[in-house]
Amino acid sequence: MTELQMPESKKKEILRVFNLQKQNHHQVRTTTYQQRKVKLKKLLEAVYSESSEIEKAVYNDFKKPASEVKLTEIYPLVKEIKHALRHLKEWMEPEEVYPPITFIGSKNRIIYEPKGVALIISPWNYPVLLALNPMVAAIAAGNCVILKPSERTPHTSAILKKIVSNVFDEEEVTVLEGGKKTAETLLALPFDHIFYTGGGEVGKIVMKAAADNLASVTLELGGKSPVIIDKTVDLRDAATNIMWGKLLNAGQTCIAPDYALIHESKLEKFIAEIKNAIHRFYGDDAMMQESPDYCHIVSAPHFAKISELVKDAVRRGAKIEIGNNSSSKEKFISPTVLSNVDMNSQIMKEEIFGPVLPVITYKEKGDILNIVEANPKPLAMYIFSKSKSFIKEMTVSIPAGGVTVNGVITHFTNSNLPFGGVNKSGMGKYHGHHGFKTFSNEKAFMKLPKYHSLKLLYPPYNSFVKKIIDFTVKYL
Repeated sequence: MTELQMPESKKKEILRVFNLQKQNHHQVRTTTYQQRKVKLKKLLEAVYSESSEIEKAVYNDFKKPASEVKLTEIYPLVKEIKHALRHLKEWMEPEEVYPPITFIGSKNRIIYEPKGVALIISPWNYPVLLALNPMVAAIAAGNCVILKPSERTPHTSAILKKIVSNVFDEEEVTVLEGGKKTAETLLALPFDHIFYTGGGEVGKIVMKAAADNLASVTLELGGKSPVIIDKTVDLRDAATNIMWGKLLNAGQTCIAPDYALIHESKLEKFIAEIKNAIHRFYGDDAMMQESPDYCHIVSAPHFAKISELVKDAVRRGAKIEIGNNSSSKEKFISPTVLSNVDMNSQIMKEEIFGPVLPVITYKEKGDILNIVEANPKPLAMYIFSKSKSFIKEMTVSIPAGGVTVNGVITHFTNSNLPFGGVNKSGMGKYHGHHGFKTFSNEKAFMKLPKYHSLKLLYPPYNSFVKKIIDFTVKYL
């Protein structure tokens, strides 16, 4: 029975779990700091104990190297849990704020209360991290959670289900596997918050579904994240940094450098340093396909999409500087760099999400702004420069979800920084305290003293009251 013919029994099971959590979230919302801390510690222990199984599962899904799984899936996840454990007590405490002068003597605070029952729909590209990282924030904030992982990574989804079911009762946190129909069934339910990571087109569907129930949403999307290189940088260092971030996970990273902008005078040297970096990482083309250090593409349809983007660019005059060796059987695409790319090529209009880097030249700084602004606001922007004025100008002039200077991707790893996009690259932030607040309602609280100034302003509006009102408007 395929999901296109999802049985009624599965729909009933989804509804059963959702109703269980709706009934239980009143108890979960009142859990103490100590109780939530115990849950997070159990989750941390489960991730550690299942780490070798996590590595195997992700490899079985798309041949991601074990070292890369440790570095990009397990490490940032355990770091996020530890960060929450260190700071959860202070996050949960009401935040005292100053009263307005008209209500001196009143008590004012912000109380962080759980939103209720949250739906997390996670993607396939970092199938552990991007499933459990937002879940950590939701648990820390005191919510119930239903997690729907990607059907494209079934081995990883299975280990996620095992980890979650070993740590939580289903009426608090559970994993529901499935594809499109499962997602549609879940989205029709009145969740209190929906957290979605993935592509923009599905993001629109999620937002429309959330609107029917007036649920708040966090959309972590993607887009074309530029890397801007000025004439002052060490090109060897820049090329090494850029290609590490571009080829991590075979480019299947929402904040991977999508295309590079280099001054036209530096193009030849930059291309040479890119080639050197690729060879240092993975050896020659013959070695790459068998390399235990290089990830493959997740699925045949995604392989075909990336391949077609390259073909379209070449048809329009792009030059392949290195790479473009592939195997559809193995879902393998070697690191590929393009120059002389037509700006009307499809590869410059949509997120590549693969190990292909177009290199675009510019003459003046104004060219950079024109090229970047031709696409929606990016999720990330990378600047390589020794010039403070250049860094400031690019940072101020180009809207982006996040910026890293003289490096790539690393801003994602700081739990004290908010992570998220802007407009078409997403909405809402998470990581650390920002994630806790995403899954919390910031409730305003004011307690008035027995005697307060408002009583002077009650009707009837005689001359004295009118003078007090006029004074308040003008001076307070």
